[in-house]
Amino acid sequence: MPTAKINKRSVDAFSADGQPQAVLWDSEIRGFGVRALPSGLKTFIVQYRNAEGIKRRINIGRYGVITVERARDLAKIKLGEVAAGEDPAVTVHEARKGMTVSQMCDWYLTEARAGNILGRKNRPIKESSLKMDESRINTHIKPLLGKRHAKHLTIAEVEQMQSDVRDGKTAKARGGGRGGKAAGGPGVAARCLGTLQAILGHAKHKGLLTEHPTRGAKKLATKKKTRRLSSTEITALGKAMAYAERNGENPTALAVVRLLALTGFRREEGQAMKRAWVHAEGGFVAFPDTKTDAQVRAIGPEALRVVLVQAEIAGNPHVFPSLTGTGPYQASSACFIRVCRLAGIEGATLHTLRHTFASIAGELGFTELTIRAMLGHASQNVTQDYIHIDEALKLAVRRTSDEIARLLDEGAAGLRRVNLAA
Repeated sequence: MPTAKINKRSVDAFSADGQPQAVLWDSEIRGFGVRALPSGLKTFIVQYRNAEGIKRRINIGRYGVITVERARDLAKIKLGEVAAGEDPAVTVHEARKGMTVSQMCDWYLTEARAGNILGRKNRPIKESSLKMDESRINTHIKPLLGKRHAKHLTIAEVEQMQSDVRDGKTAKARGGGRGGKAAGGPGVAARCLGTLQAILGHAKHKGLLTEHPTRGAKKLATKKKTRRLSSTEITALGKAMAYAERNGENPTALAVVRLLALTGFRREEGQAMKRAWVHAEGGFVAFPDTKTDAQVRAIGPEALRVVLVQAEIAGNPHVFPSLTGTGPYQASSACFIRVCRLAGIEGATLHTLRHTFASIAGELGFTELTIRAMLGHASQNVTQDYIHIDEALKLAVRRTSDEIARLLDEGAAGLRRVNLAA
């Protein structure tokens, strides 16, 4: 087994090198090491023999989630427990056998943020996903089932939790200055059940549960959102946006709305876009991370105009910067609600603009496969040569974007004509 002083340089240089797994042991702390997998994932570990001479190996945390220095400190603590006659692996395992649902949820969030629980494609679960999980846990799961012992849960109990969330029994005012209530409903209820089932499944996989106690619980069926704007509504939206701009609406928020309409990007993809990702000369945006991993997405000239006219704020890398701090602007949803109210458009959200982009592309004659690629559903990996992005796809994006821009501008022109006539 290779040994070296474990530091950032040695860990970065270490790899599985074609083996199912490889371990680099620290030359200073006996039993401290880092394990590498062919996927590139690296995990800090501690290996020791307990008082009975049985070899144990426990994970400390995923490299990149915790630092080498933090891993060294944790390793010293665990090995100190061994020297005192304890067995950290057994202590942890036994303590977790009697976990309540609340404790198991906390365990899951801690382990997932340390990179010790893998999600899609055997990669650590994204922080954005964990934030949504944490919100469901704190708002709905813990209040309804937190005190129950996880191993004694029944299918009837978790399905009742789902019904209670659907019926609004856990509704409460949102914190952090956000308006409205977290009111539940069938969609939230089904996602809460899915989150809890996933937590229990991970607990079984990690040996905390002998069996998944609620396997087979039925999730509520939810209607897929298909709302999209008609051509008439797009024109009305353009008119309302022009009116809102003249009457003091935030120009950054309006720019985000227009960009989303012209690209079909997801809200956070557009709202949190960074300038470094935008390649105007090539007509694409290179997203380092999206809902479906890193992607290169074509962007039309009309949308690029929106991006390029945005004012820069020193120290803020975002196309649509917040006026405070270094983060992106975050209030475009509220703006969209206001302009929809002005336009007389009901039942629409910013995600409706994504469906609308797809609908217009379909009306222009583009195939479902092409539309999926335009929206980033197809494989558009950043390892592709940017120069060779499908020109047909660029053309499809440009024509769709141009048509939506035409409808929006037609509405704005209509408002100008009204003002001139007055």
